[in-house]
Amino acid sequence: MKIGFLGAGQMATALAKGFLKAGLVTVENLIASDVLESARQKFAQNTGARVVTQNADVLRFSDAVIIAVKPPQVPEVLKDVRGAYTGHQLFISIAAGVTLSRLAEHLPANARIIRAMPNTPALVGTSATAYAASANATGDDLELAQKLFSSVGLAFALKEQLLDAVTGLSGSGPAYLFLVIEALSDGGVAAGLPREVATRLAAQTVKGAAEMVLATGLHPAVLKEQVTSPGGTTIEGLHELEKAATRAAFISAVRAAADKAKKLGAG
Repeated sequence: MKIGFLGAGQMATALAKGFLKAGLVTVENLIASDVLESARQKFAQNTGARVVTQNADVLRFSDAVIIAVKPPQVPEVLKDVRGAYTGHQLFISIAAGVTLSRLAEHLPANARIIRAMPNTPALVGTSATAYAASANATGDDLELAQKLFSSVGLAFALKEQLLDAVTGLSGSGPAYLFLVIEALSDGGVAAGLPREVATRLAAQTVKGAAEMVLATGLHPAVLKEQVTSPGGTTIEGLHELEKAATRAAFISAVRAAADKAKKLGAG
């Protein structure tokens, strides 16, 4: 299988490295295009794969084509590749908010399309991805998407109308948690810890809590109760978080990001 990327930025690089590590593709069967020389250089350095300036060259080479450009760039990029489409390539878009119907407008009528929303932890093999398929996509296409995205983390097939919510939650979610780690580290420093120790403790704590949710399958509220002793330190901290409406702020953040994804898709 030959895989090509239209766009050679951070997400394209993360996914390509994951595919290579999982043995789903060899470096000889990987290619990417980008208008920015710096992006092409970084992609080549990180993957060892071939990079080109012309989008159409990616299509001529590839069996699966991953659209990894910014949402406003999608129409122009797909216009570039229409003439190189042979009917056998599968298109997989990771452009936030760009719907299957909008993608189809810029591709031949019989094009097979999958819309996906991964996130940046693909860089370390712990991405969370959801994807949906067009009517023309086959069972084999869905199986390929599952195989590709599960190679860099968790992957879920969902109805397309849920993908904007995924963008607001897991697509933007790493930034929310980086903020949490930074804030926890600041708290540790305020309590007397060295910055490096505070940051590593904060990051490991977030990582460990996430692993407990995934490993046990228990509701987060149950796990929270297990660490909250009557009259103890944790309930004091939770009380402060509730006074600051932290829970409501996270809910609002996810909804705001999901709404923004819809607006990007409306273009």
